[in-house]
Amino acid sequence: MIENEKMPFTGHLEELRNRLVKCFIAIGIGFFISYGFKEKIFHYLTIPLISAMQADDKLIFTGLPEAFFTYLKVSLLSGLMLAAPVLLYQFWLFVAPGLYDKERKLLIPIVVLSSFFFIGGALFGYFIVFPFGFKFFLGFATETIKALPSMREYLSFSSKLLLAFGLVFELPLVITFLARLGIVTVEFLKKNRKYALLLFFIFAAILTPPDVVTQIMMAFPLMLLYEISILGARVFGKKKSQKINNDV
Repeated sequence: MIENEKMPFTGHLEELRNRLVKCFIAIGIGFFISYGFKEKIFHYLTIPLISAMQADDKLIFTGLPEAFFTYLKVSLLSGLMLAAPVLLYQFWLFVAPGLYDKERKLLIPIVVLSSFFFIGGALFGYFIVFPFGFKFFLGFATETIKALPSMREYLSFSSKLLLAFGLVFELPLVITFLARLGIVTVEFLKKNRKYALLLFFIFAAILTPPDVVTQIMMAFPLMLLYEISILGARVFGKKKSQKINNDV
């Protein structure tokens, strides 16, 4: 553990307060920067839906303040992403004094890889799932039935899906980390593959809206990620010799 003087509990609370204040300031700055580009940010977010709609179709807002509050939410989400490096840095400064040298070396790669997988999952949802999903949903329109998606509805739907895909793409990192700790093994993962597939469809049903298309489009990537996790556990997992030495 890093050599430093023992800090009293009130000192830790004071440091935590200072870190949180800096995080909120960073989020506030990111929010105000994003608010200046709120229309463009929301436009890019809606491109998959607009591409699937008819030429004369448009998004609507059904309440007078709906557009205003939607832009506020978009600016806040964008501000959080802009402030993410600061948030991660403040988190690192807060926990680093309580870590051993070996743990400190692992923390930064874990944060980087976690961000990589999360962004990869969100991009997968945006570029792959959204176009197919929106075409499916809009396909129910007829001559007498017309889709009129609202700004608030679309932001809620798209942000939840992007968050869900970002989180599920963390699976290889989580399983590899558990294998590194010796909690799971390659043999265990292979033996329980069929149960994992069942859980994937259950999680997809919970995390996605209640429709079969998005559930399947989340479950299939999870199956592939599970196989990648087995490979990661094989390469980076704790070896039997290490387990024996630890037991001794």
